[in-house]
Amino acid sequence: MWLPTPIYERTPQLWLLMAVLFVVLAAYIGFGYVFTYFYILLGIVCAVRGVQVRRMRLEYRRAASEDSEAAGKLAAEAAGNQA
Repeated sequence: MWLPTPIYERTPQLWLLMAVLFVVLAAYIGFGYVFTYFYILLGIVCAVRGVQVRRMRLEYRRAASEDSEAAGKLAAEAAGNQA
């Protein structure tokens, strides 16, 4: 599934925003309501998912930059050996 870049880049923030909204909703309706604990749990799940997506992207981008640096060094060494 393809998403436009601005939307794709903001999905971790969207997960965290949903987490905050669920927790605020739970606090607003109070603990006398049956679904309050469900909203809090849902907020925690959304927060964990947002952090997980962010961490996965950072790890992928770090690995990709290390791979490109290694490829650049190999190319430079190959060019130096040909001369």
